Amino acid sequence: MKIYIALLRGINVSGQKKIKMIDLKAMLEGLRLTSVTTYIQSGNIVFKSEKKDTQILSDLIKNGISTRFGFDVPVLVLTPEILTNIYEENPFSDGLLSGEIEDKKMYFTLLSNPPDANAVAELMAKDFKEERFEITSKVVYFYAANGYGKTKLTNNFFEKKLKCDATTRNCKTVIKLLELSKLT
Repeated sequence: MKIYIALLRGINVSGQKKIKMIDLKAMLEGLRLTSVTTYIQSGNIVFKSEKKDTQILSDLIKNGISTRFGFDVPVLVLTPEILTNIYEENPFSDGLLSGEIEDKKMYFTLLSNPPDANAVAELMAKDFKEERFEITSKVVYFYAANGYGKTKLTNNFFEKKLKCDATTRNCKTVIKLLELSKLT
């Protein structure tokens, strides 16, 4: 059995696509996923599976949600190793350590596939004042200087500009998912 982390996009946000975590956990266990743990209400899951392919697991969960709850939700499945690498490669980590950057304003927009190179170049050439970000093939590291609630650089913004599905998590959630994946 291998440990995985699933990130669901857009559930339980503003009363949309409501899923109770107890129901989600039961549905996932019905798909033969084991040691299922959810974290907060926004679609963060740690689980074990005998399956080795993250895309197969992503499709399995997506189809299960569609069948059980009646709506489509983008699902990104990662290994703890990949999420650890993403966390450790954060170009803003020095700022986090020094206190220059508040961890509550640090976000990880995880991408479903590598973004369009021209779109990345175009976005990186623009000035967004005090908001800073770096884009890789797997993630947008984003520091929302004025807080995520006030930024125009939202998950939808990055999806539209980079032409790929994405889901955003704050630094605290990424750390907690990594901790949970070690306990599973």
